[in-house]
Amino acid sequence: MNTFYRKRAIRYPLTGLSLLGIIAAVLLFLNNFWLGLIFSTLFLVIIGVTWKIEDDTYHSTEKQIETLSHRVKKVGEEALLELPIGIILINDNQVVEWANPFSTTTFSTDSLIGMHLFDVSEELQTIVHSENSEPTIIKVEEASYEVFYNKEEKLIYLFNVTERVAIENLYQTDKTVLGIILVDNYDELSQAMDDQKRSQLNSLVTSLVSKWGKENGIYVKRIDSDRFLAVFNEAALAKIESARFSILDDIREATAEQSTGLTLSIGVGAGSTSLIDLGELAQSSLDLVLGRGGDQVAIKQLDGKVKFYGGKTNPAEKRTRVRARVISHALRDLIRDSDKVFIMGHKMPDMDAIGASIGVRKMARMNDIDGYVVVNYNELDGSVTKLMEEIRQDDELYDQFIEPEAALGMMTEQSLVIVVDTHKPSLVIDERIVDKAEKIVVIDHHRRGEEFIDNTMLVYMEPYASSTAELVTELLEYQPKTEKLTMLESTALLAGIIVDTKSFTLRTGSRTFEAASFLRTNRADTVLVQRLLKEDIDTYVERAKLIETVELMENGIAIAKGNNEIAYGSVLIAQTADILLTMEGVVASFVVAPRADDKIGISARSLGELNVQVIMEELGGGGHLTNAACQLEVESVDRAVERLKEVISDKEEERGM
Repeated sequence: MNTFYRKRAIRYPLTGLSLLGIIAAVLLFLNNFWLGLIFSTLFLVIIGVTWKIEDDTYHSTEKQIETLSHRVKKVGEEALLELPIGIILINDNQVVEWANPFSTTTFSTDSLIGMHLFDVSEELQTIVHSENSEPTIIKVEEASYEVFYNKEEKLIYLFNVTERVAIENLYQTDKTVLGIILVDNYDELSQAMDDQKRSQLNSLVTSLVSKWGKENGIYVKRIDSDRFLAVFNEAALAKIESARFSILDDIREATAEQSTGLTLSIGVGAGSTSLIDLGELAQSSLDLVLGRGGDQVAIKQLDGKVKFYGGKTNPAEKRTRVRARVISHALRDLIRDSDKVFIMGHKMPDMDAIGASIGVRKMARMNDIDGYVVVNYNELDGSVTKLMEEIRQDDELYDQFIEPEAALGMMTEQSLVIVVDTHKPSLVIDERIVDKAEKIVVIDHHRRGEEFIDNTMLVYMEPYASSTAELVTELLEYQPKTEKLTMLESTALLAGIIVDTKSFTLRTGSRTFEAASFLRTNRADTVLVQRLLKEDIDTYVERAKLIETVELMENGIAIAKGNNEIAYGSVLIAQTADILLTMEGVVASFVVAPRADDKIGISARSLGELNVQVIMEELGGGGHLTNAACQLEVESVDRAVERLKEVISDKEEERGM
């Protein structure tokens, strides 16, 4: 019994009262015998009754407490053995020392005592070894149990939460999902059709989409000539995901039989209870799909995670203002869903890569997100070094240029990496950044090669553009107008365009001049561009020495070779190839020279009669039909020239491509 009840503290005042009564009786006896006798008799009766009541109360309370203690103990034992809660006690070796009947029933065995925890359940052993103190749900046959582990007492508690899990699953699977289905190229294809063929095409697409929706429990409503709205739930989404959105193949194959070749682009919004959020997610997903070429599905969750399906066709490349706007809006959404944006070009960056990086950083600023340009200062040379000196005078802009190590330390799962002016992971400034990134965007004006960055969320590749700086300039026009381009930012973008177009002489279209006009409107300084592109006499002499080595072949191909003992800059090699192309009788030029990275670089140019892109691709490089390059890991320049001539010989029949 609790010692509190054994103290019987009331006896202390009773004892004191008894002593006072005795003293009073003695005094009365001394003064008046009869009065003392009467007082003593009454006092003894009252004090005796009081002591008797105290004693009876004590024993009664003690008996009641003992009875209650026995009942509580009995109830505890019954609860331990009978309640539907599993309790397992293990020792240091994870052998079960004791388990209540519910635990034994849970694991369908006669007795758990003496069994190793691994033999009872691998999941339980994992929980015991885990540092995570949070409750974990495990499956035992068809039931679900929430497991709590008390490390100090080595006690495992199991609570049957099958019904709760079933309700949670029902809630999750019944959550609303919205989808927007777009018929790619519908307007272009239907314009050339008469009313009958257009009606037949509409009926075919509608019937296929409606049938697919009915089979998968999806409400589909045609809301425009080329657009459907789909309303379904997570259970239906899981079903069509397992079939990898077979409707894409159904539409493509069915329309191919009629020589129309329609495809579908589907944007899906999921993971939210708000219909407004779902609608915005679906539209954002559709923008992503269109930016990736269509004929695929994007499923975007509220937390920004995106999954893609489809994309089996090689869509025809189209470059329109509408596409630029769609890409710009998709990029805006990706930037806003990120905590930081890291922009990275290729190794040995040129003016186009740096200018485009500065433009993309400005996009991040326009959307109130911090943007950082990743550079390796050891790889900068020529005009890029001069540009960096100008940037150094702008503290705000210069602070946003960081080394790869700093970028790796700052990146999180929510960070967005945007690669500009290349799409090959082997050519980026630091592959570790691409490997670590969860979200990647590629903006490039080179033709796509076999090597490509994996798991990209958005790809904007336009080989018909003059430069990546031109593409970025167009994207900037559709970003929020919260900030204007500064003079230096506009100048850097214009310099990128000028360098890649050789002062607007190569691969220059009307869109190139429109982009340049936009930059001039934003105070791009053409004088500063000329100052940045100026070269010193030593560079001029080095280029002249390279030209001096030129070998002009009978087919109009000029090949110049560098000295094995000298490391040439990539810009110098490219400029030499450009100059050789201006010579009389030269239809294609190749400059082969060692680089600072111990590789042999080849820069190729042509007037269009010879496809230098396919030649460079054979050697592991890439580029455009008239402008390409590669890097070879061979022992000497002569060996690189031999390999180049072998490929040229093999491709002679492809002249005019």
